[in-house]
Amino acid sequence: MSAPMPRSTSSNAPERRTTEPSRTKRLPVRLFRNGANQAVRIPREFELPGNDATIRREGNKLIIEPAHRHPLLDTLARLKPLDIEWPDVDEGLLPLDDVKL
Repeated sequence: MSAPMPRSTSSNAPERRTTEPSRTKRLPVRLFRNGANQAVRIPREFELPGNDATIRREGNKLIIEPAHRHPLLDTLARLKPLDIEWPDVDEGLLPLDDVKL
């Protein structure tokens, strides 16, 4: 068993655990107010990577997941092809001249 890593003093660089906690493990947490919002402190062993996350409700459960950023090519690859008959925009135009550089 490895020794725990020292806690970082920078709030922008939280400690990352190398082992993922069991999905069935439950830890008590305390809810508190942060301005007009309700907040919860996430225990170290459940920390998420990165600085952004998404939250959703499923019945009486709140599910917090790391935000996934998809590059443009991944997004375009997931789009379905358009079933459109495009007009011939060159119809009736003279052919293009070859350009010598």
